[in-house]
Amino acid sequence: MCLAVPVKIVSLSKDRYTAVVDAGGVRREANVAMIEEPQVGDYILLHAGFAIQKWSIDDVKEYNEIIQRREDSIE
Repeated sequence: MCLAVPVKIVSLSKDRYTAVVDAGGVRREANVAMIEEPQVGDYILLHAGFAIQKWSIDDVKEYNEIIQRREDSIE
């Protein structure tokens, strides 16, 4: 099963097609070519190494709350 996860752009290549993103302290390279005007600090939805959508900080907070509620219900 593949999931898309929100991550934060921490750096961009000069051509702005690739970025280093942070997901909970784990950093990796991502393709951001499909995102309009990516900027350092933007939150994006990452799927299989490709940014597929920009997210607002409110979107990320809601996502994190949903994940936390799910984890709490499992314990």
